[in-house]
Amino acid sequence: MKENFEPYHLSGGERIVSSEIPGARSKEILEKQQRNESAIVSYSKQIPIAIKRAKGAIIEDEDGNHYIDFFSLAGVVNVGHCNDFVLEYVREQQDKLIHALDFPTENKVALIEKILNLLSPDVRDEFKVAFTGPSGSDAVEAAIKLARMFTGRQGVIAFQGSYHGMTSGALSATSNTSLRSGLGALVPDIHFIPYSYCYRCPFDLQKDTCRLQCVQYFRSLLENPHSGIAKPAAIILEPVQGEGGVVIPHDGFLEGIVQVAREHNIVVIFDEIQAGFFRTGKFLSSQHAGVVPDIYTMSKGIGGVGFPLAAIVYHQRIEKWSSGKHIGTFRGNQVSIAAGNGAFDFVAQTSLPDHVLRMESLLRDRLEQLQRRMPFIGEVRGRGLFFGIEYVKDKNSKEPDSDIVRKIRLLCFKKGLLFEIGGHYNNVIRFLPPLVITPALIERAMAIFEEVNLSLSGLHAQDTATVHK
Repeated sequence: MKENFEPYHLSGGERIVSSEIPGARSKEILEKQQRNESAIVSYSKQIPIAIKRAKGAIIEDEDGNHYIDFFSLAGVVNVGHCNDFVLEYVREQQDKLIHALDFPTENKVALIEKILNLLSPDVRDEFKVAFTGPSGSDAVEAAIKLARMFTGRQGVIAFQGSYHGMTSGALSATSNTSLRSGLGALVPDIHFIPYSYCYRCPFDLQKDTCRLQCVQYFRSLLENPHSGIAKPAAIILEPVQGEGGVVIPHDGFLEGIVQVAREHNIVVIFDEIQAGFFRTGKFLSSQHAGVVPDIYTMSKGIGGVGFPLAAIVYHQRIEKWSSGKHIGTFRGNQVSIAAGNGAFDFVAQTSLPDHVLRMESLLRDRLEQLQRRMPFIGEVRGRGLFFGIEYVKDKNSKEPDSDIVRKIRLLCFKKGLLFEIGGHYNNVIRFLPPLVITPALIERAMAIFEEVNLSLSGLHAQDTATVHK
């Protein structure tokens, strides 16, 4: 049965009422932020609005403008902003207990069981859950620590295009060198290898002739005594790269990496922080490949509607640590856990994964039709409601075009559509709408997106009708 998610949204689409964007009230608040808050803020510099409220996939600024949120505020509010179903769990919990360190509560035990019950039936009894600090970075730190303790080794292999967080260990495993600029040495003995990025294959192969050379390269590093890399403790990867440009690996890549790692007793960490919690239509993005790692890192969506919560889910065989070996005051906040319980129950009671697949089909169809018309869209790739649109100056040379991406984001913002940019060259538009997005909201968002793309390509807005044929 198709669920009606329209009541979960603040309005039916974008609404721009200011004479200019940002409006007067937003400008006033943005100026205060610039004066008094740290220069490290980033989102409000790229999308200059002051947010007043949000519900579903609609964000309202202080001037009364409505924007369609097509990035779930960094992939966090998967079940929508201020989801009423989830907030009932939050309100009830707030009257009972908020902070409990790592003492057991029915609230926490229930969430642990829900997480484990969504793993593959043949392995779920072999895994445990550990709540870490409240961010995804904390989960990555805990995963690396556990892998090192289990193996007694120090090294970590990560991937080009990766993003794992901003704390020392997580940042060391993040490939974007600009994020580490000026910091000197972070965590040592971390090495980067090519990801399965078929559009920009580092081995200069075509997708239809790929023989998973990226997996063979990983094997050669481990088995060649002159590779220069000692056997590591762990290999960490995103089953679908997020910040790297929504890169979906070739079939067999994940299975191959896990097989090689297991042959060499290397702990496999799947970072499901952004791609998990039903973003791709399944609880975990790696479940599409049917492959199981030793550790999953989770955050973002498991906090329900934006409450900070993070955890690692790991196989019992690697449990090397003992009581107190990884602690944190705010791990497993009870209100965040309640929000997580509400989000899991919402998914179960609304058949949200089926809805995600239907919305994927609608969005993919519109994007691929647009790609056929646009001279600067090199590739459209996506799974579930996780899409990357890669822009190039020339489809043959594939020279990245970050300039046009910035122009598209600015023009879409002024018309009421918000999204993120990513990719190796900041030339990929990333669509991560809340999973409760409706066909009508997809239509409104794509109307804006198509109009902007057509205008920048020199085509007329009325040519949108041709795109839909």
